Amino acid sequence: MPSKYEIKYLKEDGYEEWDNFVDESPQGCIFCRSWWLKAVCSSGFEILTLRKNGKIIAGMPFYSKIIIRQKFVHMPRFTQTLGVLLAPPSTEKYEKRLSEEMYILDILAENTPKFNYFSMNFHYNFTNWLPFYWAGYDQTTAYTYVIEDSTDLKKVFSDFNYSKKKNIKKAEQLVIVRSDLSSKDFYSHHSLTLRKQGEFISYDYDLFKRIYDTVYKHSAGKTLYAIDKQSNIHAAIFVVFDKKSAYYLISTIDPDYRNSGAATLLLRDAMAYVSQYTKRFDFEGSMIRGVENSFRKFGAIQKPYFIISRNNCSLPIKILLRLRSLGIRMVREFGLLDGSRISDFK
Repeated sequence: MPSKYEIKYLKEDGYEEWDNFVDESPQGCIFCRSWWLKAVCSSGFEILTLRKNGKIIAGMPFYSKIIIRQKFVHMPRFTQTLGVLLAPPSTEKYEKRLSEEMYILDILAENTPKFNYFSMNFHYNFTNWLPFYWAGYDQTTAYTYVIEDSTDLKKVFSDFNYSKKKNIKKAEQLVIVRSDLSSKDFYSHHSLTLRKQGEFISYDYDLFKRIYDTVYKHSAGKTLYAIDKQSNIHAAIFVVFDKKSAYYLISTIDPDYRNSGAATLLLRDAMAYVSQYTKRFDFEGSMIRGVENSFRKFGAIQKPYFIISRNNCSLPIKILLRLRSLGIRMVREFGLLDGSRISDFK
């Protein structure tokens, strides 16, 4: 590596510099910020950076756990995307830009921490995974849905499918929307609505409270909920955002009021709220047919992104992981996962 390039892991006194880089990078988002990683990574995290002439030009945050004496590098809970972050291109000449990108990605792929299993979601603005392919990684394409410009609310709402507009009109007659449901009440409502469906919540309250407290501290999150005259909460939603994009993080819907249209009303009002602070609205995607269909009806644009992985585990662990993957896929097909996204909409 030429002397002007330097690769190293950041220490905590470098987190402010990292967060500034996140602001600059086309792949940077709220989930890559040091304060978000502190909230969601209970066992700590690492940030690998590449510098050129002393300035960060690329980086990758990593979250890992030891499971059955195997090191797993994977996505933290409620974190949509991590992966490689690159500095804005330094030249408009395509060949030169791509050549430098290839060199940078080669370095990062070769210097990831030692692991037995690796799986990470990359931002949809990351489009070149060739160096990871050459390094022995695999890739799966997944999809999210994004409203690119939520600042023109009149246009955004006019692009809603007729069924969504109908749901909103219905809900407006049944509920009112309030904001800032407490972390305890939000979590309790989600637990209750899942129990009514014979399901169990898949995340603990301590994790949720850390996320909730962190985003509220940084003015980067909001809860909205729909309540009727009898004080029944029909649905609640938790969105997080930075100056680049908002993300539909969690929703909870009481099955007793699923047909009230409250979930659609909350999403409309969430879009209106976050449009004061950011331009994009990311539904965080879903590979489940019914949920994908619902997101599409909000007029959102489909965005493919990469899940890059590599499995160096021993054969018995590989078999266990394969069985787990098949089990999760079957559960998803039948719509029985933790309810935060699968059973949201009609």
